[in-house]
Amino acid sequence: MIARGETAATVTGVRIAGPGSELLPDDGPFDVFLHGGRIADIAPAGVLPPTGAVLDADGAWMLPGLWDHHVHVTQWALVAERVPLGHTASAAEAAHAMSGAPVLADGRRIGTGFRDAFWPDTPSLELLDAATGEIPTYLINADVHSVWLNSAALRREGVSSDDGMLREQPAFEISRRLNAVDPAIADPLVAQMAQRATARGVVGIVDLDMAWNEEAWQRRVATGFDALRVRFGIYPEHLDRAIAAGLRTGDALRGAPDDLVQVGALKVITDGSLGTRTAACTHPYPGGHDHGMLTVGAAELLDLMTRATGAGLASAIHAIGDVANTQALDAFAVTGAWGTIEHAQLVAHADLPRFARFGVAASVQPEHALDDRDLTDALWAEQTAMAYPLRSLHDAGATLLLGSDAPVSPLDPWAAMAGAVFRTRDGREAWRPDEALPLSAALAASTAGGSQRPSAVAVGESADLVLCAADPFTTDEAELRGMEVRATLRAGRILHLA
Repeated sequence: MIARGETAATVTGVRIAGPGSELLPDDGPFDVFLHGGRIADIAPAGVLPPTGAVLDADGAWMLPGLWDHHVHVTQWALVAERVPLGHTASAAEAAHAMSGAPVLADGRRIGTGFRDAFWPDTPSLELLDAATGEIPTYLINADVHSVWLNSAALRREGVSSDDGMLREQPAFEISRRLNAVDPAIADPLVAQMAQRATARGVVGIVDLDMAWNEEAWQRRVATGFDALRVRFGIYPEHLDRAIAAGLRTGDALRGAPDDLVQVGALKVITDGSLGTRTAACTHPYPGGHDHGMLTVGAAELLDLMTRATGAGLASAIHAIGDVANTQALDAFAVTGAWGTIEHAQLVAHADLPRFARFGVAASVQPEHALDDRDLTDALWAEQTAMAYPLRSLHDAGATLLLGSDAPVSPLDPWAAMAGAVFRTRDGREAWRPDEALPLSAALAASTAGGSQRPSAVAVGESADLVLCAADPFTTDEAELRGMEVRATLRAGRILHLA
């Protein structure tokens, strides 16, 4: 009986769905033969004798291994130690929730996941101080673009704020400090996170932690991490260091025994978020003349992307509002850079075809559309650009890459696919169903290559595979979200076995 951690040479009795299935003569079942980390052959079940270690799929459905193309790894792993605040309906309720929160080993209380844009009351320093006293207390917004601190926390961090709320760069700096925990605490949590991801069919992630990620992954690999493929991002403050070290996108992690972990892209955050009302938009937000903010101007962005491109690094540009998306596309056009726009939540009609024209992939998070549907209808009602235009981008020929932005949304590719295809959850009517993706596109966008060049179950392709209890193409929204994953294989090695 084959077990988790072993490498399969033959997977018997599978049905194949998704990319690659169009090459097959019928619905199967098939036996899939693996060699050297790749698919060596596919034959009707029982026609050829199995070789080596055998995994009996017992009629399960085989798909290409899944990817999450946008994760903040350490911050997502640390959620396990932080107080969840997504349920809180007011600032007063969130402050009260933190009053009895456990104090971590470093003397802080940390909560995460609040959405103050939906609260009827306003967060204040006085409110949080009254509830939390002299224990440094931090509440991180679900979108990570703001952090609410009490006076004790403000003193500890050496910063000031009249209402205790820090936004954008000051908030990111607080998150960096909160995430900089002892590796003896963080790395086991990362390993647990990775195992949970493999149980959902994930074989790879893009890590966009706000840190010098090479060092963290060198440490993890040296101590035995081998659960997932990883591509790690580089932030502007580390660009010179990366260039001096000769890091290039696609290179294997320096000092690693293989290419499991690879250098990713330069990550630049150029505007804010919808939830914090700082995404840069053409039209103002309701109640004033605030259009959001560009946190990186055009000249600085051009300089960063030019230097990255010249050094062999791709670019991953955070752009949520339509103004930020236009600026990012302009920069790709001028610099000849390649890579992604991360989020692309509000896109001008004229910019839709430019993604495909410039070869820029749209790295999107469909669950954000459902988290923000009411907020979008309220705060972007006057915008003339398109909100969460997944189908429009797909129809325009753009490569789509699906992800979660964990911890903003949970790391679960089935939830991302369900959000993209059905545009609803929790029994609500579909939101803007004209922007729903076909499942074939959502599944392709959840593989390493993305919607235009997906990974496939085909001879010669990587043996990164997932076995599911049901054919995803016959499921409804709830069934797709709750898909039972029976096994996950990376290069034929069994990462998860139910």
